[in-house]
Amino acid sequence: MAEELFIPKLGQTVEEVTLIHWLVQDGVKVKSGQEVLEVETDKAIFPVESFSSGYIHFGPYKEGDVLPVMTVAAVIGTQNESFEDYIKGKVEQQGAVQQPDHELPSVSLGPLESIQTIAAASAADRVFASPRARKAAAEKNVDLDKITPTGWRGQRVALRDVIAYLEKSPKATPLASRMAAAAGIDLDSVTGSGPSGKITKEDVQQQLQQPKTGMLAQTGQIPEVTDRVPLKGVRAIIAERMSASLQTAAQVTLTTEVDMTEIVRIRKRLDSAVSEEWGFTPGYNDLLAIIVARSLETFPYMNARLNLAEGVIEHLSTVNMGMAVDTERGLLVPVIHSANRMGLRQFGSTFRELVGRARSGRSLPDDLAGGTFTITNLGMHEIDAFTPIINLPETAILGVGRIQEKPAVHKGKIKPRQMCTLSLVFDHRLVDGAPAARFLQQIKKVLENPYLLLA
Repeated sequence: MAEELFIPKLGQTVEEVTLIHWLVQDGVKVKSGQEVLEVETDKAIFPVESFSSGYIHFGPYKEGDVLPVMTVAAVIGTQNESFEDYIKGKVEQQGAVQQPDHELPSVSLGPLESIQTIAAASAADRVFASPRARKAAAEKNVDLDKITPTGWRGQRVALRDVIAYLEKSPKATPLASRMAAAAGIDLDSVTGSGPSGKITKEDVQQQLQQPKTGMLAQTGQIPEVTDRVPLKGVRAIIAERMSASLQTAAQVTLTTEVDMTEIVRIRKRLDSAVSEEWGFTPGYNDLLAIIVARSLETFPYMNARLNLAEGVIEHLSTVNMGMAVDTERGLLVPVIHSANRMGLRQFGSTFRELVGRARSGRSLPDDLAGGTFTITNLGMHEIDAFTPIINLPETAILGVGRIQEKPAVHKGKIKPRQMCTLSLVFDHRLVDGAPAARFLQQIKKVLENPYLLLA
């Protein structure tokens, strides 16, 4: 029997990919492990390998098609088999075996659309979830496809994922939910007036009665739409995650001004001393990341995450440093794993390699996953201070402003000094203000006295 070649999961947030091109011809013999097609996610381009050896038979997909992950794109079997044979087998199997969860639609095998329908249904079978997660989702009528998995390398829906999804979903009475569904109203757009903000039928009715046009429409001053940009890819992921972060975490910002004069002096010395040997000049991001990683070892409660499913705060053994990077695709956060165990050279080399892959669209799934703390720097854009949003499930994020020469008091005298503002945003559910302040104070202390790294 032919083996399925399906689009694999390529990270916990990837739900669909674009088929870029096939690397082999339809009907040729391939080997297990051979790359047979390339797909593009919103972050990078990935090759897909054959899972077995035999003759490959393409499904009804062409270059440029957008496919959900786990879609069967081809089958691998004997020379005489075909993708249509696979579809017939699925239909016959579905007719002979009663499925407990859902049924494949009855189709005519002639049109292309019917083949795509069966292949998509086969993909739906592969929503990986733990038994407890499936039970909880069924009890609450939650579609598993809508839940972002965090279990088993981001490929399996765990019970905590269902709980997190339910917690961020708007609460509504059963009648209000039915009314909203019938009217096509997104409950996220409705403000609840019931107990604890629960949405009632009156809230839905009020939403239905709201006028479709405002004052601008009445006065004829509606601005003309010049462009419509689809909310998809990296932009859609950023929108979803940032909204979820603000709705979920109790975010508090602390700011402090740091005298970076010594760090500026050290960087200049490193430029002349090691840049030729290392192949790059260590930057402020490298130096700051090493200092923050060491500080996280001293204050482990900042290198933590909240496990809502089990009701615990988990302190993490290593520091996986996320470094926000601006790319043509949007904001990406390459993660330098075990940054607290690296020296400056190893960190800088790894960081540049990850940034290179991110900006060329060739990031590997692990490049952008597993972060425990994030640094984001807008200093190069002449930004003095800002309030970044926490990259959940992390506890905090550090925003870095520009380094600017200012008059400052140094050893009792006013002198020109290189000053910078740091903004620490932390989740007050996990950490209180004073402990977070001590962590930021430690970073400031080492930046102003870099020799403390040797202590």
